Amino acid sequence: MEFSAQSPKTLNEMPSAGDPAAADSGVTDPVAIEELEATLAHRFAQAELLERALTHSSLAHERGAAEPEREDNETLEFLGDAVVGMIAAEYVFRRYPELLEGDLTRLRGALVSRRHLAEVAAELKLGKYLLLGRGEEHSGGRAKTALLANAMEAVIGAIYLDAGLEAARKLIEARVIAPVIGPLRQQLTASGGMGDFKSALQELLQAQKQGQPDYRTTGEDGPDHRKQFFVEVRVGGTALAEGEGRTRKHAEQDAARRAIDKLRGDNLQVAGEAE
Repeated sequence: MEFSAQSPKTLNEMPSAGDPAAADSGVTDPVAIEELEATLAHRFAQAELLERALTHSSLAHERGAAEPEREDNETLEFLGDAVVGMIAAEYVFRRYPELLEGDLTRLRGALVSRRHLAEVAAELKLGKYLLLGRGEEHSGGRAKTALLANAMEAVIGAIYLDAGLEAARKLIEARVIAPVIGPLRQQLTASGGMGDFKSALQELLQAQKQGQPDYRTTGEDGPDHRKQFFVEVRVGGTALAEGEGRTRKHAEQDAARRAIDKLRGDNLQVAGEAE
């Protein structure tokens, strides 16, 4: 999905941390709060949780001594990541009892991927509600995939703290899972796996100029009718990840998927700083 920056409706003009007005600026507008709560289908009993979920670290750092009590959304993001992962795992486990662990993992991975969460955040128009520092504002932070995904997780974490697991489940199932689970399941059935991770890994490595991936079977386990294969993917002599599956092909796809997650995870902090 292609994101576009939107003009904020929820921020007052944000002065620098040295400005005397800094301490009472940047508060979300009540009308905008009601608008967002309606979109989320959740009215916060603790409004400060919603504001914190929308506060990027750039603003908290920028305000510094002027507002030492202001907290950013990073720890709420951490919590929300765990909540959405658990809800997604439980959902696919209960809905598709016929699937093997590897396929359930692929479904969950697609549901909680940062790209998908950023798309959900864009559909909810979270970008226009974000509380950003000047630098992030000027660099188009409201449209950045990483910031949108982080905000989505933070909002989920905030709803969990405000009203519990069932309230968070309601949002996750309605906005994160329901719109895409059908097509994802169809893709799984049609292709025998959630996408071609081997091709995706090759493209990622080529983009990073790291060479071609090499897949090696490292082991087998179990009786013939329930054989489990283990495959390691390497690049330039360095092991990236190991996968497993009921066939070598599935194990290679699983290894590629894990390698992609590892590479993106390793580069996440750098990418965030670059943005």
